Amino acid sequence: MRTALVLIDLINDLIHPDGAMSTYAAEVQRRGVLTAANQALERARARGWPTLLVKVAFRAGYPELPAHAPFLGRARELGGLRLGQWGTEFHADLAVQPGDPVLVKHRLSPFHGTALATLLRAAGIERLLLGGVGTAWALQAAVREAHDRDFRVVLVEDACAAASPQEHDQSIGQLSRLAAVVLAADLA
Repeated sequence: MRTALVLIDLINDLIHPDGAMSTYAAEVQRRGVLTAANQALERARARGWPTLLVKVAFRAGYPELPAHAPFLGRARELGGLRLGQWGTEFHADLAVQPGDPVLVKHRLSPFHGTALATLLRAAGIERLLLGGVGTAWALQAAVREAHDRDFRVVLVEDACAAASPQEHDQSIGQLSRLAAVVLAADLA
């Protein structure tokens, strides 16, 4: 079965303590999310599985961001999630390689307004491994949409984080009804 790994929103503004919207920084650190994400990347690459990185970001002036967006609207207020800035670079500890495809999204779901579905279908992908932040937002959206697009979905639980342990655990409980839940070590 053709498999791909997609990591979502592991960017400085969201997971670095100095990020403009560092909602997930403490939990990413506490849970060792970057270590698990790197382990998943290493195992995917060793098996020849495509790896894709997705980040939420906006051009200067935030033309892609609706004025009424309550969740992502904070980016405009805080000057975060701007393309071409340090905040939208992947965290330095993430093992990004020069050839890794990078998709930019403007909403919670990595499928909305991106070429993700097209790239996956063109590569014959049937099973999708997902990780990143936040478990209660972008990962919820990704798992649900991948499920509805008939992918077999696997959530790499230790490569994910939410704003709090409770939020993460609640999301994992919900998502386990739509996806297999594994640890990065299980990908061996």
